Amino acid sequence: MAERSQVYFVADVHLGLRNADPAEREQRFLDFLAGIPDDAMALYLLGDIWDFWYEYHDVVPREGARVVARFIALMDAGVQVYFFPGNHDLWCFSFFESIGMKRCTQPHLVEIGGKTLCLGHGDLLGGARPGYKFMLRVFNSRIAQALFSTLHPRIAFGLASGWSGGNRKRHTEYHFKGEDEPLYRFALEQSQQVHVDYFIFGHFHDAVDLTLPTGARLIILKDWLSGGTPHALFDTVTGELQIR
Repeated sequence: MAERSQVYFVADVHLGLRNADPAEREQRFLDFLAGIPDDAMALYLLGDIWDFWYEYHDVVPREGARVVARFIALMDAGVQVYFFPGNHDLWCFSFFESIGMKRCTQPHLVEIGGKTLCLGHGDLLGGARPGYKFMLRVFNSRIAQALFSTLHPRIAFGLASGWSGGNRKRHTEYHFKGEDEPLYRFALEQSQQVHVDYFIFGHFHDAVDLTLPTGARLIILKDWLSGGTPHALFDTVTGELQIR
């Protein structure tokens, strides 16, 4: 068998978001996953794959069930699947691990093919607005989660879907601000302390490919909301990272 050498990275698919055409977006993602060869090394999911995810004790979202099936098929073929909770799908408690996926916490440093990669969703690294940090603190609260669990799933998912869709419509397209971004400063400081070849994140819904003064490369993956199959592909044989 040939050596496994391909590593894929993807973020911000937002499965279930009612904006645009959610069925078309899911099919695009399924086609992308089907195109990952069975002899690939790994797939890294860098957060917000689902627009909303919440696990009750015995209930998980039906949205994207075929996507979950494809993850399982990849893992059965020997491809390792890693996931980072994003700010939209942070309420994942044990289901993904139960099917064999590996949960990671940002910032995650890993050596692959002789290169050092720093991975994560990208939010909060280097700081964030007080309101955003407060919101995530509430979402991560055991009390808030327990209260949310008392809602019937139909009500809970309806509320979450309406909130997320309305929030998306109110926000204009965001463009990464380069050196003024906390994430840029985080990556620069991190690469000054330890050697990093590639930083790869999502969250900002913008395609970014910058070379830091230290020589490290800062990659932010585009979201899937406006078409295409944005992802990164790392080849462990050549040590090259391609943005597609």
